[in-house]
Amino acid sequence: MSGNLHVIYAKHHLYTSHTITQTIQCKIICTFASKLINMVVFPNAKINIGLRVLRKRSDGYHDIESLFVPVGWCDILEIVPAKSPTGSFTLTGSTLGGCPQEKNLVIKAIKALEKYLEKSLPPLDIHLHKAIPDGAGLGGGSADASFALKCVNDIFELALPTEVLASIAATVGADCPFFIYNSPMLVEGIGDILSPVNVPQLNGLAIAIVKPTAEAVSTKEAYQGITPHEMPDGLKLIDLLSRPIPEWHSCGIVNDFEPSIFALRPQIKHTLNKLSQCSGSLYSAMSGSGAAVYALFESVNLAEEAISQFKDFQCFVTQINF
Repeated sequence: MSGNLHVIYAKHHLYTSHTITQTIQCKIICTFASKLINMVVFPNAKINIGLRVLRKRSDGYHDIESLFVPVGWCDILEIVPAKSPTGSFTLTGSTLGGCPQEKNLVIKAIKALEKYLEKSLPPLDIHLHKAIPDGAGLGGGSADASFALKCVNDIFELALPTEVLASIAATVGADCPFFIYNSPMLVEGIGDILSPVNVPQLNGLAIAIVKPTAEAVSTKEAYQGITPHEMPDGLKLIDLLSRPIPEWHSCGIVNDFEPSIFALRPQIKHTLNKLSQCSGSLYSAMSGSGAAVYALFESVNLAEEAISQFKDFQCFVTQINF
């Protein structure tokens, strides 16, 4: 981790095997603060509340309907003007590895920005420190890409509006535009139709996220097993979300990927079943195409008690605040 990233670090609660809460305080040395304000960002994860795969399109993509909610499990992304003529890209932290640099979504996002601008940007030194698990359905890579776009937009004072950044992000990945706005959104189409939504009953709840450490699911793998189907009787997810949270499962707020993924990865199913049975669990589901699952609780204490039952898992607890 670079010197700058030793100075600034995310404040969050991270839970791992045989540990209790590890709170990392954000420390900013005043003499560096003005220089780093646009250079170090904290791309956060998301969860899906309801994920319906409605139909397969003629272009091979699928139309979906889902509520995306940002959560505070964060990576750390540092972007600064390069010290050399070529620039650099450093990847550290929790990552599957094996991904060539040019395929990393941060690099793809910057290339997409240069394509839009029709010119090359000055070389950059980029350090991405991964904390959000890969292959989890939490959108970590998409968040990294979108935060890179916002960061570079600020560093070089490009003054591109949010809508333009979102359109550039859409060329990088289907989930990327959401992280440009980074607030609760009803997501439709292939992930490119975003509508702000207010779900007041979520505010103040705690969320526990649990991922079996050895499991990772690719989006391609998930869609291979899916059978698209329309919502019954013309129901819309946004209407169902107004129901009391304990009724969400029974009224049809479900993740359509769960049956096929559970058949292939029984440990994910077992993890969700165990989490849903924890005291105080209001609603639980798999996020995205997996492998992470989550549950909503009335309090952080209840969420912490729940994840204490999961040893050798990647776990995170936070409070939802909009």
